[in-house]
This record gives sequence, C-alpha cells and structure tokens, in this order.
Amino acid sequence: MARRKQDLVSETTLDKATAGRVETRDELDEQLAAQLVEHAQARGTSLVGPDGLLSKLTKLVLETSLEAEMDEHLGYQAHEVAGRNSGNSRNGVRPKTVTTEIGPVEIDVPRDRNSSFEPKLVRKRQRRLSGVEDMVCSLVAKGLTTGEVSAHLAEIYGAQVSKDTISRITDRVLEGMSEWQNRPLDRVYPVVFIDCIVVKIRDGQVANRPIYTAIGVTVDGERDILGLWVGTGGEGAKYWQQVLTEIKNRGVEDVCIVVCDGLKGLPDSITATWPAAITQTCVIHLLRNSFRYASRKDWATLARDLRLVYTAPTEAAALDRFAEFSEVWEGRYPAIIKLWENAWAEFVPFLAFDPEIRSVIYTTNAIESLNARFRRAVKARGHFPSENAALKCLYLTVISLDPTGRGRQRWTNRWKKALNAFAITFEGRIITIQK
Repeated sequence: MARRKQDLVSETTLDKATAGRVETRDELDEQLAAQLVEHAQARGTSLVGPDGLLSKLTKLVLETSLEAEMDEHLGYQAHEVAGRNSGNSRNGVRPKTVTTEIGPVEIDVPRDRNSSFEPKLVRKRQRRLSGVEDMVCSLVAKGLTTGEVSAHLAEIYGAQVSKDTISRITDRVLEGMSEWQNRPLDRVYPVVFIDCIVVKIRDGQVANRPIYTAIGVTVDGERDILGLWVGTGGEGAKYWQQVLTEIKNRGVEDVCIVVCDGLKGLPDSITATWPAAITQTCVIHLLRNSFRYASRKDWATLARDLRLVYTAPTEAAALDRFAEFSEVWEGRYPAIIKLWENAWAEFVPFLAFDPEIRSVIYTTNAIESLNARFRRAVKARGHFPSENAALKCLYLTVISLDPTGRGRQRWTNRWKKALNAFAITFEGRIITIQK
C-alpha cells in the first residue's frame, strides 16, 4: 500500500504543497491536484483510461478506505502490537474489479481470518459503485435503450455491462416509484392539469394505452407531478373517481381549477371530489386538436386568429372574436368550428378570471416540456413489454427533470402576480395554506 501511495504522491510533492504560509484546504487541494497532473505528465501517464491517473487515484482512495474499515472492524491498525492474540487478524487481500464512473478499476479488498469483515464502501459481491447505477438511470431517463446504454458504457468507459444488468439496475427504482406514487401531497393546489401520453404496451398483442399524468401547481408556484396512472382508453366516471379519490386521500383537500381535455366522466368526478373546483378545458389541447383538421401551411394563421378568442377580456368579447373566426374559416375547416362550439361550455370559465390566472392555464410550457421529455423517452423504445416497464420509463424521466433547479426558479419568479390573483379570486382557499 505504501509503495502505491509513493507512486502517486511523493513526499516532495506534499512538501511543495504545504511549504511556506499556512494554506487553506481548497488551496492545498488545488496545488496537490496540479502536482499530481504534472507528475503524471512527466512520467507519460495519461489522465484517463485503464492505467490513467484517475483510475489509480480511485484505486488508492477505495483501498485506503477499505483498510480504514478493516482497522475499525479489528480495533487496531496493521502491524500494531495490540493485534497479537486478539482472536482475529488480517489475512491478506483478494483482487476485485469494480465498475466505476471512470471505468473498471481493479482493487485489493482486505480479508480477515474469521471472515467476519463486511465492508460498507464496496460490499461483498458488489461489482458496481452507486455512481454507476445513477449514471445508468440517468441515461435511460434521457431516452437511451438498454442496448444503447450498454454500448455507451463499453465505448466510453470500457465497461462490459449487459442489457439484462442495466434492466435490473433500473428495476431498483420501482420501490422508489411506489413510495413516490403514494407520498403525501399539499392540502391545496391552485391549479391541477390532467394530461396523458399514449404508449404502446404488449398485452397479448401490442396496443395503444394512455398513461395519465396529474400535474399540480403549488401555492409556491412550483410544478408538482402528483402521479402516473395507466388506462385502457375507455375510462369512465368510475375510473376517474378512483384516481381523484386517491389524490384526495393523499392530503389534497381542495383544488381551485382542474384543467383537462373533456375526458368522459372526469368533470362529474371532479365535482364529486372537490365540489368547489372549476373544471376548465385545456386550451392547448383545443389548439392542438384544431390543427389536426387544418393544413400545416395554415397553422400559424389559425393560431394567431384563435389567440384573439382565448385572450378576449370577457365571454361576450370572446363570442365576437369567435364569430369573426367562423366567418373566415368555416368554409374551409367546418370541423374546427364544431370542435370549439362543443367545448365552449368548458372553455369559457377562465375568461372571468384575471389575466394572471389565465396565463397559468393557457401558458403550459411546464406541461409541454414534460410531455416532450416523455415522448422522447418513449419513442426510443417502440413498445413496452408491460405496464410496469412503461411506468418505470416515465418515472425515471420524472426524477431526472430540472436537475439544476433553474427551470423551477424561472417558474416561481413568474408566479407572484398569479398567486395574488388566486388569493383574491379564491378568497380563503389559498392564503390559509401559504408557507
């Protein structure tokens, strides 16, 4: 062990790093790192790769930590007199190759004569450090298939990890997914969006199945994904009553506005679960469904004309704008006019609200960005062998969202005006639970 340390960090190197004035820990770390790189370059050692500096440092750190664990287990350090006739002692080492974030590293794991040593850092039969498992889950969440992850690890890190192993690694998130799906929720959500994404699931034969997502906006203006539910495509009031009751039982006592796409039985279930909640048709879905009936070259003009409808100051003004829209487009796209007429009763409620509340409802960047991430993860796989496989894929996507927190901060910064509008419009339902 001493010789390996001497190869990496000579006494002269340490003397140089600590000579002169008293250095701070960060300064010493930077100097030591610079000395290590200089020492490696002088000896022609690469920084990465199987015999690179990083691999040797990782090996040194792991082995030093394992020796410290052995000292604690035995109660004395190597070669100490206190260890004589203690009933247990060191019994050499055994080689072991572990997969790390920088590739495979071969280490020597210390043994004791009684075989009672249970290392914590690198457990018995453990072949991968936790950082590797986090990396695999992150790559899968970004849309890579198990085969692509396996090829990536082999190409970049020289690590041979099979597709089955990668699948088993990601299966470990299922327990966390169950806890996440049943976690307690906030008492009140100003807005809850209910959306869905269609995926292909093999159940005897491959079929399109909807996976529904409930996304709440908290009183702090943060996006909170409440859960994921697999449907069959023929959901009715009973199904939605079960889903909403589950959300209510997790602590949601009140919702001000529920934004959905007119799913069968859902409005009645919303009223039964939260009597004071307002059911609002999702404007973005109305627009998306309108574009399905129109030629792509007309999309920009249609979007501009429809914007005048859903941004009108009052319901009467919206009716006037819609009448003007109908005069222009009914001859070419009568199905679009029929679509808006059928959805009008669920579309108009939010026209009575302040512009700040409306912007939360029809400015759905957070929901659209989530759907885009879902679609990217699903597209790479084609179809899933089971419901759990599909849910696992989407859950991995959920837990990888916004790792820097910048998106959440931008959303929160824009929320204050809307929160004030909600507090006034829904008096007594928002302010009482502000944090």
